[in-house]
Amino acid sequence: MPDAVLAQFSDVLRRQLIDLRRDLHRHPELAFAESRTGAALEQALRDLVEPLLGGRPLIMTRVAGTGLVARIPGANREAPVVAVRGDIDALPIREATGLPYASVNDGVMHACGHDVHASWAVGAACLLAQRPAAGDVLIVLQPAEEIGKGADAVLASGLLDGVAAIFGAHVDRRFAVGQVVAQAGPLAAAADTFSIVLRGRGAHGARPHESADPVLGAGLLIAALQGIVARRVNPSVPAVLTVATMQAGTALNIIPDSATIGGTVRTIDPATRTLVADELRRVAHGIALAHDLGVEVSFELGPPPIVNPERTAAWAREASTALVGAANVVPLGITNMGGEDFACYMERIPGAFLRIGAREEGGEPTPAHSPRFFAADGSLFVGAAVLAETARVASAALTAR
Repeated sequence: MPDAVLAQFSDVLRRQLIDLRRDLHRHPELAFAESRTGAALEQALRDLVEPLLGGRPLIMTRVAGTGLVARIPGANREAPVVAVRGDIDALPIREATGLPYASVNDGVMHACGHDVHASWAVGAACLLAQRPAAGDVLIVLQPAEEIGKGADAVLASGLLDGVAAIFGAHVDRRFAVGQVVAQAGPLAAAADTFSIVLRGRGAHGARPHESADPVLGAGLLIAALQGIVARRVNPSVPAVLTVATMQAGTALNIIPDSATIGGTVRTIDPATRTLVADELRRVAHGIALAHDLGVEVSFELGPPPIVNPERTAAWAREASTALVGAANVVPLGITNMGGEDFACYMERIPGAFLRIGAREEGGEPTPAHSPRFFAADGSLFVGAAVLAETARVASAALTAR
């Protein structure tokens, strides 16, 4: 880790934050079921942050069922309020890391680094309690990011009303510990989902002419949907359409009455988002008509894309440069088509989203959502320090405005 990051943390605090991270990793919980996680984070804030407030109680409020918002006092209680968000939920994946602190909840795993995100939010709270921003900073520990519902639930609570800026980050093993992506422009895609049900007439598998075969229709539809991105979307514009599920049938010699496919659509700009949704419906209805099938198309809008504005990205870049050096503030280098519900905050509150390097020296760039994914401990401290300093830089700029 860079010396400027290490200097932010005492040996005791480093050990406490690592212990917190590993406890969260060992006991992952799914979206809106993060009861133990929320309790552990509340206790960590009481134990680590409250003693730094000079006898003042730490104000904490439960949100979205299992989430938590803590208010870290600033130097001037009249100054604009900023927020730092860490997400806390896990994924339905069986862990295969072999770590000594691997998940004890079979089939549930922190395969996207939210154990680190939650822990670095607590770490940022500690740093901001030790050296306050100009104004108060809200530490938002948000549930249910993985299903794209948590940010909207936090916003609906009203606890972020009046917040002047919000910042978040994600671990990324494509980058080494100590590297930070803090740039303007697209950082994540819109993450929409679809389900298509084809309804036909079942029959004996030996007499297919007596059926209207939804399995055949589903197969043809899966192939046809790939033509939307290949032939309807401008090649210079990023877009992804993935069919991820297919359900049909109960026996090898029965043509079923129905077949269902589902998947996700990822886009960066509003026009392409609308185009793909419209084309998906058109192709589904065309395939159904051609094969004498009924069709039901459900298209659900998920989180919008994240596009960092230059102004807020500049605050994050300034903070990152001060801590890791200009050479370690690196470009993303790709168009990231992953989704992130932090975008929901940015529809209402100015902000920026960062990527924090999480690959240990000599490590492999393991992808997120893999059973082998883990983030190196050092990323916890870089994330905490960068987010705390970004909050200070933004708070100072907003106060001076």
